[in-house]
Amino acid sequence: MSKILIRGAKVLGGEPQDVLIDGDTIAAVGTGLPAEGAEIVEADGKVLLPGLVDLHTHLREPGREDSETVLTGTRAAAGGGFTAVFAMANTFPVADTAGVVEQVYRLGQQHGYCDVQPIGAVTVGLEGKKLAELGAMHESAAGVTVFSDDGKCVDDAVIMRRALEYVKAFGGVVAQHAQEPRLTEGAQMNEGVVSAELGLGGWPAVAEESIIARDVLLAEHVGSRVHICHLSTAGSVEIIRWAKSRGIDVTAEVTPHHLLLTDELVRTYNPVYKVNPPLRTERDVMALREALADGTIDIVATDHAPHPHEDKDCEWAAAAMGMVGLETALSVVQQTMVETGLLDWAGVADRMSTKPALIGGATGHGRPVSEGEPANLTLVDTAYRGDVDPAGFASRSRNTPYEGRELPGRVTHTWLRGKATLVDGKLA
Repeated sequence: MSKILIRGAKVLGGEPQDVLIDGDTIAAVGTGLPAEGAEIVEADGKVLLPGLVDLHTHLREPGREDSETVLTGTRAAAGGGFTAVFAMANTFPVADTAGVVEQVYRLGQQHGYCDVQPIGAVTVGLEGKKLAELGAMHESAAGVTVFSDDGKCVDDAVIMRRALEYVKAFGGVVAQHAQEPRLTEGAQMNEGVVSAELGLGGWPAVAEESIIARDVLLAEHVGSRVHICHLSTAGSVEIIRWAKSRGIDVTAEVTPHHLLLTDELVRTYNPVYKVNPPLRTERDVMALREALADGTIDIVATDHAPHPHEDKDCEWAAAAMGMVGLETALSVVQQTMVETGLLDWAGVADRMSTKPALIGGATGHGRPVSEGEPANLTLVDTAYRGDVDPAGFASRSRNTPYEGRELPGRVTHTWLRGKATLVDGKLA
C-alpha cells in the first residue's frame, strides 16, 4: 500500500493544506504533514477537489466501438478529473437487460481508469412501448439505480408512470430526455430568430418544457424520483423551480456546452455545433447559469457524445447530434461559473461530485476531502490557460465545439481510490 503526500493544495479552493493518501484512503489533512515514506506531489496552490462524477456519459460500447469504448471513454474521464461515470443505455444492443449492463460494468472494472456505473434503459430497445427489465438490472452485479432512454423521450405518459412506480420500490430514479417527439419532427436547431433566418427546422423550447411539466406532476402523483437530463431553456428552469417549491422529488442537470454556447454558432453551419437538445439563446444560457448557482439545477453532467469523423464531417442536415465533453467540462465550468463569481470551488465540488454521486448512488464518490474518506481526488491547475487541441484527447472521437478556443484550468492529477490515473496531465 503506497503513500502519497499532496503538498500545498487548496482544498475546495481554500487555504493551502497537505493531504496524505495511505493506500486507498485519505489518512490526514493538515499543514506540515510528515512526508516520510511518501511520494510527494507538489500542488503549488492548485485546487484539490473530490473526484468528479458524471451522471450522463455515452461510452458507446457495445456496438459503436468506432466512436468510443469503455477503455477510451474512461481514459478521457480520468483526463477530465472524473473518478466515476454513468454510462447511458443507447448502445447496440441496448442496455435493457441484466446481461448487457453487467458487460459494461465489468469492462469498467477491467480497465480501471474510473468507476463505470451502467444506466439501464427504461423501455425495451428504447422503443417506448414496453418496460425493460428494471428489477433484473437493479438486482444484477451492476446494481443499476438510474434508468433512461436518453436519446429518445419516454413520451407515453402511462409508460412513464409505470416506470416511476417500478423504480420507487428500490429507490431508483428515471432520468428523462425531455423532448416531445411530434413537436420536434425534422428539427435541426433551436427554434427562434436564427433558425428562421437560416431556414433550418426548429426545435421549440416548449417541446422540452411540456415533457418536464408532465413528468414532475407524474413524479408527485406517484411519490417517486425523476431526474431531468440536459435541461436547456429558461422556461424549463422555471418549471423545475416551481416543482421543487411544491416538494416534488425532482433533480436536473445542465451540460457545460449549454452554459457557454448559443445558437448563433449555427450560422457557421459547422456540424460540431449540432446537439440534442440544441444550443439555445443567450437568455437561456444566462438563466441556466443562475439556476445552477442557486441550486435549482442540481448538477453539471457532460452528455459526452462521441461520434466518428464521418458522422460529423458532412452537411449539417446529415450530421449526427452530440459533442464530446469529458476532457473539457471542468474548464468550461471554471470559465462560466467560477470566473463569473457565480460559484466558488466548493460549489463546483457540490455540483460536479457530491450531488451527482448522491443522485446516482455512487458509493464512495462525492465524499468530503477529509480523513478516513476514500482517496478519489482530482488536482486542478486553475491558473492555466490554453487552446483546446482535440488531437491530444484520450477519447476516440474529436467532435468538440471548443477546438482552438482558449479555456482556463487544466486537470493535472486524478486518483481513484489512491491509485493515480492521471499524473502531470498524462494518463498513468
